[in-house]
Amino acid sequence: MNLTDFIGTLAAVLTTASFLPQAWHTFQTKDVSGISLGMYSAFTSGVACWLVYGWLLGAWPVVIANLVTLALASAILVMKLRYR
Repeated sequence: MNLTDFIGTLAAVLTTASFLPQAWHTFQTKDVSGISLGMYSAFTSGVACWLVYGWLLGAWPVVIANLVTLALASAILVMKLRYR
């Protein structure tokens, strides 16, 4: 693995991992009162765009990280709509 791929993979792992505590907390408590629907909608849409961008470039660390983040963000967005 070259340095560029290593840095991309590290960035993907760190940013996706940083999202896990919030997702875990939200799944456990179903408390979405502190989550902005507008911000989460924009965030989820942005992650979907990053996923497509990574796919178009063939940048698999970007694809995998954003696929995982999109799944978690989408689940939280659905909970925000369901439990508000």
